[in-house]
Amino acid sequence: MKVKILLVLAITALHLSAFSQNKKFYVFLAFGQSNMEGAAKIEASDTVNVNPRFKVLEALDCPDIDRKKDTWYTAVPPLCRCNTGLTPVDYFGRHLLANLPKDVTVGVINVAVGGCKIELFDKENYQSYVATAPDWMTGMIKAYNGNPYGRLVELAKLAQKDGVIKGILLHQGESNTGDKTWPTKVKGVYTNLLADLNLKAENVPLLAGEVVNADQNGVCASMNEIIAALPTVIPTAHVISSKGCTDGPDNLHFDAAGYRELGRRYADEMLALLGY
Repeated sequence: MKVKILLVLAITALHLSAFSQNKKFYVFLAFGQSNMEGAAKIEASDTVNVNPRFKVLEALDCPDIDRKKDTWYTAVPPLCRCNTGLTPVDYFGRHLLANLPKDVTVGVINVAVGGCKIELFDKENYQSYVATAPDWMTGMIKAYNGNPYGRLVELAKLAQKDGVIKGILLHQGESNTGDKTWPTKVKGVYTNLLADLNLKAENVPLLAGEVVNADQNGVCASMNEIIAALPTVIPTAHVISSKGCTDGPDNLHFDAAGYRELGRRYADEMLALLGY
């Protein structure tokens, strides 16, 4: 009799666990450096008419905008840290929702550090990168408890209680310009994320955006040739073109219009992968 009771309790617990996870809550992880963080000024039009089915899981406590870490909010920018700017993730989520069934919710998690190399997200060796990081970067790293990769995984595990991770967005590479081993390093990060979150590559593609293109006089545009090689190393990787996405005066960061267009392109690729 005791065994039967324990079995019933176990089945009930599994049922409740499954019930709490909404299969129509699509979660996307985003990471990278300053262009994923968001370097363009948030404009008034970016803060209105945000669909309440578009959510962001706050990574930090942000009292100035009345947000607490580890909590879902309607995805009004900023979507990275408390004072960051517009990011491709903003219009990725908006464009997704405009083309998904009305009963789907989209949630995003954005952990990015301006100026960082991909090595900062290397689970096994990030400490050596942090030890040599410039002073202006250390505050951003500390905000993520000194380990941005670890913080991304923490947030993702929280999100998995509510929804299903459907994809990973990457925008990084400027600080690794010319590094032909970059695709292999990205593969290491992607593989670790899949393992740590118990995900399968075929269900969770990696979408990687190009840096500011040569047609905009991008100072790191040569990196796009290396980014283009990513799918040869990661079969489930897809490269998002930045051609025609406008940029700012530094020719390193996209402007607001460029972020909006790049975000929509990430979304179009994801929609196709989802079958829409």
